Amino acid sequence: MSTQMAAMILAGGKGTRLKALTKKVAKPAVSYGGKYRIIDFPLSNCANSGITYIGVLTQYESSALNGYIGNGEKWGLNGVRSMTSVLTPKQTDEGSNWYSGTADAIYQNIDWLDVVDPEYVLILSGDHIYSCSYEDMLKKHIANKADCTISVIEVPWEEAPRFGILTVNEKDEIVKFTEKPKNPDSNLASMGIYIFTYKTLRAALRADAKDENSEHDFGKNIIPNMLKQGKKLMAYTYRGYWKDVGTVASLHQANMDLLLNDETATNLYTVQGNNRIYSEDTCSAPQYIGKSAVVKDCLINQGAYILGKVDHCVISNESFVDEGSEVYNSVIMYGAKVGKNCKIYDAIVGPDTKIADNSIINADRKEIALVAGNLEE
Repeated sequence: MSTQMAAMILAGGKGTRLKALTKKVAKPAVSYGGKYRIIDFPLSNCANSGITYIGVLTQYESSALNGYIGNGEKWGLNGVRSMTSVLTPKQTDEGSNWYSGTADAIYQNIDWLDVVDPEYVLILSGDHIYSCSYEDMLKKHIANKADCTISVIEVPWEEAPRFGILTVNEKDEIVKFTEKPKNPDSNLASMGIYIFTYKTLRAALRADAKDENSEHDFGKNIIPNMLKQGKKLMAYTYRGYWKDVGTVASLHQANMDLLLNDETATNLYTVQGNNRIYSEDTCSAPQYIGKSAVVKDCLINQGAYILGKVDHCVISNESFVDEGSEVYNSVIMYGAKVGKNCKIYDAIVGPDTKIADNSIINADRKEIALVAGNLEE
């Protein structure tokens, strides 16, 4: 088995800043955009890039995510010449260990990569929202005979200390990498998207695994060590929508960005080339908008039942908004039920949450509210 490039998607993080949304499910399995899950985006991007061998590395609360990924059928990645593998921590003769870092997760699955035998390895995060093809990035990597190419995006200078920041020369060669610098000298932020020449990556991972002082992390260890060794690292500048949905506020904003319907957002209606986002078909009934309902500037998925007023909202399948209720600037996730005469502002209502009649949620609108669980009386 041999292929030009295989992909490894890191999908094992806890996502604790999403609070109740990730209490029982991994962050990449969290609902987004009315009908998607976050993991749909990197998997769809791989499918649209012609990448046919994909390993998805899961760990924290992985049952729902593993079941959702299945054999990759949703993304057309279950054919004779394609394969999607869910890769979990496993017991070996050396013991049984959780993945102890991003690099360690890949290292523990070197045997899988060896079987696939790729020339290049694409490493992705499973919890970012963006739509793209990786073909141009690979072309740049090959043309420059790079050991590693990192996708970067320009961020506002005030946000740069939150990211791994890269400094490049006039040839786009990376000359410096700093993880979350206090005083950054660049605003080129790593997107956590890497293309490695596999032979180089394999050697780097094996060396890192033997280093007892390493945190076994790409940003903290692998990338800095490759720079010290004089390896050729290139930057590939991504121009388009990209969002790290690591907090309740950022997840809410990413949903609201879908309503912008212009070039500043991931526009689900203006499909560029073949970069569609694939997901699960829930086989729901058509959406129903009641005769007295008021709907303004919303995304509403199939199976939703709207009898009240929804304004600037993203509403998922099988959700219900009863008569007299008003929902503003909010995300209603799948299976949520809003009772009669409720008022909800600037909120995310979690999956299968039930809100009692006459409830008022987040009236002061000081921050984004997360409502999850059964709030019925």
